[in-house]
This record gives sequence, C-alpha cells and structure tokens, in this order.
Amino acid sequence: MIRSGEAGDDVLLVRRGKEPRKGQWSIPGGRQEWGETVRQAAIREVWEETGIEVEIAGLIDVIDAISPGPDGEPVHHYTLIDFAARAVGGDLQAGDDAAEARWVPAADVDALLEWDETRRIVRSALDILG
Repeated sequence: MIRSGEAGDDVLLVRRGKEPRKGQWSIPGGRQEWGETVRQAAIREVWEETGIEVEIAGLIDVIDAISPGPDGEPVHHYTLIDFAARAVGGDLQAGDDAAEARWVPAADVDALLEWDETRRIVRSALDILG
C-alpha cells in the first residue's frame, strides 16, 4: 500500500502480532473469507489491520511461503497473493492481527523488512504505482 506525498512515497507496513514472523515488519494481509474475492480480501485485511482504505492497482505476484520445522518438514505453508494498492482514505491505527501500523518512507523500508520476498514485492508496488 503506497501513499504519495510532497516528500515522496510512503509504504504502509505492520508489525506482525501473530506467528508466523511475529514481531517482524511486513505488508498488511491475512486470510480470505468464504465467498470473498481475493481483491475484496486484500482491501478488507488492510482496513482491519491499519484503518486505511485502499484501491487495488494491480496484481504483483503469487508467492508460496513455506516454513520448515526443526526436522525440515513444513510447519506452515501459505499462498500469498500480493497486490499493489493506493491509499484512498481512513485513519491509521493498528488493529486485528497487527501489533503496530506505520507509514514508512520508501527509502527506509528495506531496513525494516527481514524477508527478501517482501522487499521485492514492495519494490514492485513502487514501480507499478510510481
């Protein structure tokens, strides 16, 4: 989720409040509900986690996030569908599964994100919306 301003672009990030990756900064997201399109789910999840209203600008990528356990066998397997989106309203506040929500200057995002795939997705979103 991108917000453009006079000082440049800001990226909407959340600090995850639950596993997997609890405590890490990421982009908002969550589970799709029964009967909901993936775009509707993305819009709803951003709203629930951040209080920000967005409009979808386009699909970025579909990613498999597989976390191995101590024995090497997967303990989590999520399919992530990432969209570029623009902020169109709302008031920033952490909610739902987010421990914290923040607008971060695009130049500072890489330093907060620990997962290379999330960095790549944010760069792609900036390219699409730039």
